[in-house]
Amino acid sequence: MQEDINWIDQDPENAMTLPSRYYYDEGLFQQEKERIFMKAWHVIGHKNELSEAGQYIVSDFFDQSIIAVCGNDGEVHAFHNVCQHRGNRLVEGRRGKVESVFRCSYHGWCYNHDGTLRGAPRSKRVKGFKTENFRCPAVRVEELGGFLYFNLDQNVPSLIDLFPGAEKEIRGIFSDLDDMHLIEESDVIVPANWKVIMDNSVEGYHFTLSGKGHFALCDLIDFSGYTLRQHDYWWTYFGPSDLSVKAPYGAKFDKPPDPDDRFFNIGLFPHNTFYRFPFADFLGTFIMIPLGPEKSLLRFGYYSSLDPLPAVTKASIEWMNNCLGPEDIALNVSTQKGLRSMGYNQGRYMIDEARSNESEHLVHHFHTLVYKALHGSN
Repeated sequence: MQEDINWIDQDPENAMTLPSRYYYDEGLFQQEKERIFMKAWHVIGHKNELSEAGQYIVSDFFDQSIIAVCGNDGEVHAFHNVCQHRGNRLVEGRRGKVESVFRCSYHGWCYNHDGTLRGAPRSKRVKGFKTENFRCPAVRVEELGGFLYFNLDQNVPSLIDLFPGAEKEIRGIFSDLDDMHLIEESDVIVPANWKVIMDNSVEGYHFTLSGKGHFALCDLIDFSGYTLRQHDYWWTYFGPSDLSVKAPYGAKFDKPPDPDDRFFNIGLFPHNTFYRFPFADFLGTFIMIPLGPEKSLLRFGYYSSLDPLPAVTKASIEWMNNCLGPEDIALNVSTQKGLRSMGYNQGRYMIDEARSNESEHLVHHFHTLVYKALHGSN
C-alpha cells in the first residue's frame, strides 16, 4: 500500500501513525514473529532465581519452549525444552528445582543440567546408541542489569552491544539490583496487539486525561519534569517524585523519602520493560508476549531486596494490580476494537518540537523500529 511505502520518509512532527492493519493483519504478524521476535532477547528472570544448582525457569514463546537452569558448575545453561527421543516436552511448569536430571515423563530419558543426555532406558540393547550423540540444543543466555535473557538466534548482537548504556541507566536507579528476589509474578491475557500495549506504555500524553489511576500517578510525580528519551533500541521515561506527598497509595512512610526519588521506566526493544513507581522499593517487569495478531500475554513481575516490604511498597504493588494496570488494559482493549473500525486507518502523532512530557515521539520511535525490522531501511 502507498502509505506503507512513504511512511518512513515522514517528518516526525507532521507524521501519521502506522496504518491500522499493522495491529491485526495476520501476514504482518507472521513477519513480526520471524523478523522481530525470533531474533529478540527475551527476559528469563532475575539471576538470583537461578543461583542454586537445579533451579530452573521455563519460558514459552509462540510454539517454542526454553529451559534455563543453574548447573552444578554454577553457570546458567539454556536449551530447548524437548526430549530428543520422540519430541515430548521435558517440563510443563514455569519454575522449579531438579536435584540431578530432567527426566522425560514419556520414556524416561534423562538429561543433565546442560541439556546433554545422561541416560536412556534400554539404550544398551540398541545398536550403536551413544548418549554423547544426543542433547537438547543449546540456546544463548546473557545477563544485563541483573536479569537473564535468552535468544534463539546465534547471530544477533549481544545485549551490551544492542543496548549500549542501558546497564548503567538501570543500575543508576536500582542500586540494590544484585540483591533482589522475586516477590510475585502474574500473567494476564489481553485481547490486543502487543504494539497497542507498548504504544500506551511509552507516552505521557494520556496521563492527565485518561482515568483515576493515571491521575493518581500524576499526583505522585512532578509532571513538569517528566522526560522521555530515545536511544537506538531502547528508551527511558522518568520524572522526579513529588516530595510534598504524605501518604502515597494510601500508605504512610516508615522513613523519610529519598530526595532523589523518582518514577522511572526503561524499555528494551521490542517488548521488555522495567520500571519503578514513586516512593516504592521494588523493580517491576512488564513483558509483552504476543500470542496472535490481536492477543497478548502480559507478564507482571515484582522484585525487591527488602523483606518484609515497606508499607508504601506493598500498597504500590496492590495499586498497580487493582487500579492502574486494569485501567491501562481497558484502554488497550478499547483501542484494539477501534483499530478494526472502517472509520479509521491512521492518526496524527502529537509530537512537539521540544519533545516535551506529553509528546508522542517515543511512540514514533518505536514504530520506526518495527517498520525497519519488517521492511528494512530506505
